[in-house]
Amino acid sequence: MAIKVYSTPSCPWCTVAKNYLASKNVQFEDVDVSRDREAAMEMVQKSGQRGVPVLDINGSIVVGFDQATIDTLIRS
Repeated sequence: MAIKVYSTPSCPWCTVAKNYLASKNVQFEDVDVSRDREAAMEMVQKSGQRGVPVLDINGSIVVGFDQATIDTLIRS
């Protein structure tokens, strides 16, 4: 399973999303879009959104902390 979390250090929902994944023992790559312009452009291209968090779970995009969707995607 490949999970990428596009986030910023100052985003409280990013922290919630990352802590939730960690609590489920799910490995993920944390990408700080405030420091990585290419990653920020990649996130916007994938999601159409400039806000964080954006999660890419095996190619499925989740905008914000949507626990039900995240649970469904990490189970499949």
